[in-house]
Amino acid sequence: MRPDIYLLYLLLRLFGLLPLRTLHAIGGWIGNVSMWRQARMVRHTATNLRIVRPELGAEARAALLRDVMIESGKSVTEIAKIWGSDPMRALALVREVRGEDVFDAALASGKGVIIAAPHLGCWELLNYWLCRKTPMAILYRPPRIEAVEGLLRKARGALAPEQVRAEGAGVRTLYKRLAAGGTVGILPDQKPREGEGQLAPFFGRDAETMVLLPRLAARTGATVLFAFAERLPRGEGFRIHLVPAPDGLVDSDLAVACTALNRGVEQCVELAFTQYQWHYKRYTRSDRPSPY
Repeated sequence: MRPDIYLLYLLLRLFGLLPLRTLHAIGGWIGNVSMWRQARMVRHTATNLRIVRPELGAEARAALLRDVMIESGKSVTEIAKIWGSDPMRALALVREVRGEDVFDAALASGKGVIIAAPHLGCWELLNYWLCRKTPMAILYRPPRIEAVEGLLRKARGALAPEQVRAEGAGVRTLYKRLAAGGTVGILPDQKPREGEGQLAPFFGRDAETMVLLPRLAARTGATVLFAFAERLPRGEGFRIHLVPAPDGLVDSDLAVACTALNRGVEQCVELAFTQYQWHYKRYTRSDRPSPY
């Protein structure tokens, strides 16, 4: 591990000694500062909120924007608590699990399980919880700074999932794992590369949507569950949600399947709306003007 990356790891360990409530308070302050500075993230978030909540007036939308930015700040600082301590200690922050019986039944079926985990809540803690239950592979794109991979491996420790790159060989690995009754995790709201997705409505507006997850589910017969770790108020911990996929996700018509995929993401988001990563530029396309 590079010296500067190792120093970052030590800082995570140091800040991880702070109570979660304190870390969330610091994160909320960061969110408020970003509002005051009108950072790019704030502008992108405001654009998305205008798209997905058109019925709100200016005052209500401004209040919602502030709440979203506060939660975004918390998502940054809480990483110190997740990566900066032992994974089992981090898992002690899970106060409730909703839908665990559905997950257990899917594992017991032996048909494979696909966890669709949106950019919602604390997905790193969700990874720990899932990996404690069963070995898991996750599809990911390598970080822009190669040395950060070493930090990820060290920080995640014994409960790290197998990281499979989003490329041909990695996708084949996912198929093999599911065929053997294993579990894989995919970010269902990851915007695909141009020409590799399917347009489907997301909160009322067409967005490029991945086709990989519906195809994996259709070809393997694996059970698809949506999952996220909801941040509880006042630094009290987290609540894990596991939700069955909507009907239509394995339809042979990709437009139908991707619409169902986005509907599953929407259902999760509505359970913890302000904790979604709303600064993500989901609605861009090369053949139309960007709303951002």
